[in-house]
Amino acid sequence: MLQTPTEFLVPLESGGTVTALVYGAVEGRASAALVLAHGAGAGQRSPFMTGFAKALARLGVDAITFNFPYTEQKRRLPDRRPVLHACYRSVVHTVSRHVESAGRFLFIGGKSMGGRVATEVAAADTDLAASGLVLLGYPLHPPGRPADLRAAHLPGVNRPMLIVQGARDSFGTPAELGPILTALSPPATLHVVASGDHSFKVARASDQEQAAVFDDVQRTIIEWVERVIASAASGAHQPPR
Repeated sequence: MLQTPTEFLVPLESGGTVTALVYGAVEGRASAALVLAHGAGAGQRSPFMTGFAKALARLGVDAITFNFPYTEQKRRLPDRRPVLHACYRSVVHTVSRHVESAGRFLFIGGKSMGGRVATEVAAADTDLAASGLVLLGYPLHPPGRPADLRAAHLPGVNRPMLIVQGARDSFGTPAELGPILTALSPPATLHVVASGDHSFKVARASDQEQAAVFDDVQRTIIEWVERVIASAASGAHQPPR
């Protein structure tokens, strides 16, 4: 049975706090911790975020979610980029100190905007304690504006990345992402959700079928994390794909 997540406050560089939740691994000692930031339109208690955090904890990692300041303060418009970056850095530093599994392996990422912020923070700080990144629906460009790419910083991440992308994601299709990701070092891993949209929803799928889609993504995340950990333990320079 899943444990109730543990709530704690993350102090921010500029003052104030945001709320974070730790969904502890259900069985035994967690192999790693995974911080997931929410997207622009919904906070950490959205069904998507809670569903993924609970599932990942059930599969063996400590999953940590948090609110950005604008969500914590119940504002609709996202904070400016420097505020989002500072918040994410504060969460990483706090989790590194207080979540035991993060001392072994800490992965960061998030859904849509949250994943983009994670990549920007990682690219800006090569010393950031992050073993790899998990991006759920990377917002490569705004819908309908394919030329407005958000990828210039990605080569600076310089860490293993798993990008889960719906085949019909209006923020960037797998075909658009592919050439960008293969040029990275180490090359990023792209997992495509067939017929999935930006949140991996499949048109006309039954509840059972949709649950199976989410389950496949969640197990893919865990398997990838385990491969990165195994690669690091063996001293390999690049994670197996």
